[in-house]
Amino acid sequence: MGLSFSTWRAGGYANAAVPRPADPATLQQLGGETMGTTWSLRFDNPRMLPLARVREAVESALGRVIAQMSHWEPDSDISRFNRAQAGSRHVLPPEFAAVMRCASRWAAASGGAIDPSVGPLVACWGFGPEAEQAGLPGEAALAEARGRVGWSRLAFDEAEGSLLQPGGATLDLSGIAKGFAVDHGIEALRTLDIADALLEIGGELRGIGKRPGGQPWQVLVDGDPYGARRVALADMAIATSGDRWHRRSHEGRHWSHTIDPRTGEPVAHPLASVTVLHAECMQADALATVLTVLGPEEGFDFAQRHEIAALFVSHGDPAPEAKTTRAWPAAAAA
Repeated sequence: MGLSFSTWRAGGYANAAVPRPADPATLQQLGGETMGTTWSLRFDNPRMLPLARVREAVESALGRVIAQMSHWEPDSDISRFNRAQAGSRHVLPPEFAAVMRCASRWAAASGGAIDPSVGPLVACWGFGPEAEQAGLPGEAALAEARGRVGWSRLAFDEAEGSLLQPGGATLDLSGIAKGFAVDHGIEALRTLDIADALLEIGGELRGIGKRPGGQPWQVLVDGDPYGARRVALADMAIATSGDRWHRRSHEGRHWSHTIDPRTGEPVAHPLASVTVLHAECMQADALATVLTVLGPEEGFDFAQRHEIAALFVSHGDPAPEAKTTRAWPAAAAA
């Protein structure tokens, strides 16, 4: 699965796009590596801006996100917070604070299905830079990790954009920061007066404006047993969360990287993936995580109540099952 000229299949990584003979010379592409994955850009460049200038704008934006929110970088703002003294309060950079506002909003609305302080549990189950082991965690280790998790312990001050380090809190924004990076990259493109673009980072996408010729950017959402669904990204973003990518196994048990912060356990329901459409990729990314944690029934009801455009795909016997919320565009169902 990859990025073809005008479509992208959700759940994969971007490959080099293959231009078509009918493509105008102004439709250009860039790509690279970031955040342990890849990024790719398709954009209309009628003023023929130098590609190096466009690349620098995107990579500078992605670099800011990494410098602030990558828990893989020991000198990032998030890593320094994770090591900070108990009782200390930290004023966050604007981008970091924006991500925390989004995470806190959906943590409160979902009863903690997304939790920026989930880091100790992620490590306990063998994921992330602080992964403790490859096997199953013991009960004592799980209990200790659970005691360090709880988004309300951070006492986030939305107005000031500051966080309390209550002691032992380890932030992990993996379920939202990549989507924010897409949005931040789009804003960087807009500062260059690029109005028509499709930006993707590791499977999360946002389209602004249109393709040359006036058609919207389109994606093909894979994984549906009834066939791929074509979705127009007319000033919209799309993000997918599920159990198909990062997994662990030990002594016959298999688990995904999606941890339910409320229980401290990996999700164990039959949901295979959730795809969310939203105007902002940060929101789509966060909501895909929330709905994946909540599961096929509670998550679907939550999405309906909050008017979230979502596609749920569940493992089934003999075949997978798919359903969409009423906010999912009718044109995308075919």
